Amino acid sequence: MDPDVRLRRREEARRRTRRQRRIALATLVLAGSLTLAMVVARGGGGQSARVGGAATAENPPPSPPELPRGGRRILPDHRVVAFYGAPQSEELGALGIGSPAEAGRRLERQARPYARRGRPVLPAFELISTIVHRSPGADGDFSERLKPAVIERYLRAARRRRALLILDIQPGRSPFMREVRALRRWLEQPDVSLALDPEWSMGEGEIPGRSIGSTDARTVNEVSAYLSRIVEERNLPQKLLLVHRFTADMIEDERALRSHAGVALTVNVDGFGTAAQKRAKYREFTRGRRDRHHGFKLFYREDTNLMSPQQTLRLRPAPDVVAYE
Repeated sequence: MDPDVRLRRREEARRRTRRQRRIALATLVLAGSLTLAMVVARGGGGQSARVGGAATAENPPPSPPELPRGGRRILPDHRVVAFYGAPQSEELGALGIGSPAEAGRRLERQARPYARRGRPVLPAFELISTIVHRSPGADGDFSERLKPAVIERYLRAARRRRALLILDIQPGRSPFMREVRALRRWLEQPDVSLALDPEWSMGEGEIPGRSIGSTDARTVNEVSAYLSRIVEERNLPQKLLLVHRFTADMIEDERALRSHAGVALTVNVDGFGTAAQKRAKYREFTRGRRDRHHGFKLFYREDTNLMSPQQTLRLRPAPDVVAYE
């Protein structure tokens, strides 16, 4: 076919298409005008406005998410009682003994005596989501992340118990913030909080098990600010930021720690020993610290004569968080 003929036919087809579209649009406008006129004639503009208002009232915006047992503030409204561990080994803590469901039942029994009038218990699974190793591994970080499927399994078990999931980081030589960002998909959930384990935060040349690690206030503040942004962006309930500590220099420049909106910063006094040793350590690390919440860790196997819930609650200040390993 001659190119000029083909071009003319295309132009005629385009003109027909444009005419058809104009006719269809005019028909739609006419139909809309008739419908509006009928509505006004039947009920008037005021009635139409009332119908629109009723529709809005019947479909209110969704309520903001709450904590597993209600409310939007963890501390000081609740006392958190947690099992710490991971499924790789019972040696890692109480949470790794048996299935997640079995651990949940034992946690419920252990947490019950900590409830007080006006301050209910909020149970928690403190799952080690980044686990330190003695060998460097392929990336040289001396740590390994749990598979997402394992985290999801513990999250489902925690939800069945109406408990928090606290993801604990033993980073090795990986920076804390790198590991925190890797957990964002879970931290965006209303019932997931975070814990930092500075004992296992290694510097260049340090090896887990041979060196005692540490962190600093700048790092903790960066993590806290990151959590605060997630809480604000997602309109989430308060999150717990638990920082474990058992030496004086485990959190360098400690006085520079800062609170952030939506985050309950809690320094958890770690370390095993006799009841007298543990009380002394708790007094040392809580004295004069009114700008944060306080936690206390108990060890089923390593502590000498495990302190009872009643003895633990007689600590002053009474701990806001009690973790069992």
